Amino acid sequence: MNIDIQSLIFEFIGGLGIFLLGIKYMGEGLQKSAGERLKDILDKFTSNPFMGVLAGIVVTILLQTSTGTTVLTVGLVNAGFMTLRQSIGVIMGANIGTTVTAFIIGIEIKEYALPILAIGALMLFFFKSNKISNIGQAVFGFGALFYGLDLMGSGLKPLRYVGAFQDLTVEMSSSPILGVTVGTLFTVIVQSSSATIGILQSLFAEGAIELEAALPVLFGDNIGTTITAVIASIGATVAARRAALTHVIFNVIGTTIILIIIGPYTQFIAMIQNELSLNHEMTIAFAHGIFNFSNAIIQFPFIGALALLVTKLIPGEDSVVKYKPTHLDPIFIQQAPSVALEQSKEEVIRMGEYAYKGLEETSLYLNNQQTKHAESALQIENALNKLDREITDYLIQLSSASLSDVESEKHSTLIDSVRDIERIGDHFENIVELIQYKISNKITITEQAKIDLNEMFDLTSATVKLAVQSLADMDRELALQVVQKETEIDKMEKNFRKKHIIRLNEGLCSGASGIVFVDILSNLERIGDHSLNIAEEVLGEKIPETVH
Repeated sequence: MNIDIQSLIFEFIGGLGIFLLGIKYMGEGLQKSAGERLKDILDKFTSNPFMGVLAGIVVTILLQTSTGTTVLTVGLVNAGFMTLRQSIGVIMGANIGTTVTAFIIGIEIKEYALPILAIGALMLFFFKSNKISNIGQAVFGFGALFYGLDLMGSGLKPLRYVGAFQDLTVEMSSSPILGVTVGTLFTVIVQSSSATIGILQSLFAEGAIELEAALPVLFGDNIGTTITAVIASIGATVAARRAALTHVIFNVIGTTIILIIIGPYTQFIAMIQNELSLNHEMTIAFAHGIFNFSNAIIQFPFIGALALLVTKLIPGEDSVVKYKPTHLDPIFIQQAPSVALEQSKEEVIRMGEYAYKGLEETSLYLNNQQTKHAESALQIENALNKLDREITDYLIQLSSASLSDVESEKHSTLIDSVRDIERIGDHFENIVELIQYKISNKITITEQAKIDLNEMFDLTSATVKLAVQSLADMDRELALQVVQKETEIDKMEKNFRKKHIIRLNEGLCSGASGIVFVDILSNLERIGDHSLNIAEEVLGEKIPETVH
């Protein structure tokens, strides 16, 4: 048989591209429909490993990628929102959740791919409602997934007649470890186990590969999908690296167990195929689902042992900062309100220290453009939002307790300060987004503008640090220094704006770079204003505009 190599390659890579786009679109559409609930699911419903497994399943179904869930989990561990033990449950759940894509592929609706694409496109482009648009994106992705699969299947069909490929599949049948290696490497290259499993389903459906050779490749896909999480953990905290390594160990142990019983397992899957009259794609989906589900059940009782193992393999003190409140004990509200007030103050000071750290990370991101600094700043901002809610709720409950006049004044100071600290987080988040915009649009800022920004960053950071310290000690002298520094920030901003206009008139910088520069200055100036508000709470008076 003459094989048109060009058509084979073009149909395969084109189909793979459309398939990957389909998974991405479907996942993004589902994610947008779910809104911010994904992180909340992981944050709130991982109180124990079993709930972690369920949360991992749900989030992976919504994201349509176990890698996405694991990377999200590594980020939450890195930010201190999740413990290592909790993350192991989520990772187990992610492995089960990712099998849903294979089951979707197993549904025989390839011939309806184009109408589904059309419906998705109509919903995307002809409805103004965000909700319908998001659902349309998911539907469009769903159709693209099947259309891509259909193209891949057409491209892969001639492979059954290629001698070298036939030899490879025979070799994989007799040597399962080779199949696992092929599956692992292919998934590392494609960066999507869903895609490689989809390809495997197409190969099996076209008769290009036998079940005995397909299953080891399937188990290799599971190992390959862990690499992205490992990459995501590079440069992260010790706990985050441990979470990523857990994903690798979990899948390697599962694959090792299944390879020991590969003969009986293959017969078992063949029996299920015959008994349930499954098509080829659904057979692979069942093999994948049963494997991952069984692997989670087998290893679930050993979560503690897994955590201990990765702790031994990655030693060192964990530098994760605990962003969840550590001082707020509800028992003090009624029994000892004055103690509760002091506890609240400790928590507000911790929050202020995080705000200062977030500003530092933002400054580092401006100068070296390393993504880890942006991620750290955004994680801190997310933490500030959570702390703001929890501290404010605690203080509102405390307001019903019997407080002296002095304590009531202190209570009011803390509530106002929490709001100001949270707003500092919003402003450095704005700056991070401006820097990201600058990088993605290849906007260059002049050397003098960089020097000016760094000077204002240094002054603003020092002012925030001083404001938090003045609140911690209720020190009027430090608060007055904040007032003075905030005046300097205002003058500096006006001066740098004037210098920018001169550079603009001389043609030394572009309009786009000027917008970024001025907006960063403006956000830093607003951070100075919130630092002043904290200082005013310490001083117990509003400072007139003419003074600062």
